[in-house]
Amino acid sequence: MTNPIVSALTGVIARLTDLADNPSINYQTLVIFFTWGQTAFEAYILRRQLPCYDRPAPPPALKAHLPKETFTKAQSYSRDKTRYSLAKLVFDQALGWGLIKVGAYAGLWDFAGRLLSGLGLGNNWVITRSLLWMTVLTLTTGIPGLPWSYYHTFILEQKHGFNKSTFGLWIADTIKTYALFAVIGLPVLAGFLKVIEWAGKSFVPWLMLFLLGIQLSLQIVYPTFIQPLFNKLEPLPEGELRTKVEELANQLGFPLKHLYVIDGSKRSSHSNAYFYGLPWSKHIVIYDTLIKDSTVDEVVAVLGHELGHWYFAHPTKLLLVTQLHLLLTLTIFSIFINNKALYSSFGFDPSLAVTSPQPICIGFVLFQLVLEPTDALVKFLLHAETRRMEYQADEFAVQLGKKKDLASALIKLHVTNLSSPHSDWLYSMYHHSHPILPERLNAMEAYKGGKPLALKGVNASASESEMKKDL
Repeated sequence: MTNPIVSALTGVIARLTDLADNPSINYQTLVIFFTWGQTAFEAYILRRQLPCYDRPAPPPALKAHLPKETFTKAQSYSRDKTRYSLAKLVFDQALGWGLIKVGAYAGLWDFAGRLLSGLGLGNNWVITRSLLWMTVLTLTTGIPGLPWSYYHTFILEQKHGFNKSTFGLWIADTIKTYALFAVIGLPVLAGFLKVIEWAGKSFVPWLMLFLLGIQLSLQIVYPTFIQPLFNKLEPLPEGELRTKVEELANQLGFPLKHLYVIDGSKRSSHSNAYFYGLPWSKHIVIYDTLIKDSTVDEVVAVLGHELGHWYFAHPTKLLLVTQLHLLLTLTIFSIFINNKALYSSFGFDPSLAVTSPQPICIGFVLFQLVLEPTDALVKFLLHAETRRMEYQADEFAVQLGKKKDLASALIKLHVTNLSSPHSDWLYSMYHHSHPILPERLNAMEAYKGGKPLALKGVNASASESEMKKDL
């Protein structure tokens, strides 16, 4: 007996499919209208932010930590970055609009067909043709962006003293990025298309399992095989920092397997630290720039914040949110997968939407163009959640007795990265996954305590004593 919920959902999807496949709907016009609307909205937000860089002094909480010269440099750097973002935003939209208006999507599909014929393969090799199409499309959209990447690295970042990269290294990184698209991206895309082809109308749950498997696999593949292509990871040398980090991990029951230092200074002066790995085997990575610019206790405090994310299972929660969003996206795609009006609007033969073998890749790319403007809402919601998690991780570090060192480390990172301490509220809501520094410092200062942490290990009692003293 069919589950009534599944049956009702299937009926709703069928009804929406009929409504969406309406020849009177010009999807190309809708995409152009809404993407320009989204661009105008994002440009408005960037314009709102620019006056913040004309403010003559930092907020009171940072006045003692930001010398006039450093504050002026931070304002100048942030102004230049925002102007760059504004110009690139308009360029990217104009490029996307131009590709749509000249019929590039359909034209490149025909070009991929000619390449396929040149290889002696027929039109029934639809997945191979789709991979050729995506390769050409990626190059067509990516190559015009290379001058912008060059400008960002060698002019903007160079001007403000952050760039450590060379032209040769930049070229090598670009080639490696495209090579990874070919080696990893194309096989994943082939699997994506094959799952839909095999599963038919019931593709959503099977595709969810496939994509989840890819995401979990990348947790192992990225740090082991991909990250070393760009940066060198070495074990953190024995010493006070390593000892204190291992003690902290032991107290929290964090399953630390490896502790690395990464040569972030090879490309930039910016600093960071993060952890990755499977639930039972975690790896901590610390940028050499963070170690250079901070005291041992400040680095440990930063890692205390990062381990707060692990303690509260933030990565797992974000993964679940991502899966829910993916499930919703694929369910909506099932409404458009055979949409002849969508294909026709962008210059494709509408019969491609319903004939076998179907070029599903076309439908998915066009569907993404239709869905893209909704990303603005998703961005607002996701950033609201990640900011909440950042506050929680800060409170975790405070409970560990590291409020003073974390505040000092955050201020140093802020000064070193020349981040502006001023931000428009709407700009911050849309662009910032982290609260701005004054907000974080005020929240740590106002924190009055919470549920005691469940610490483990031989030094737990000492840490709890330090926590009570700090609070």
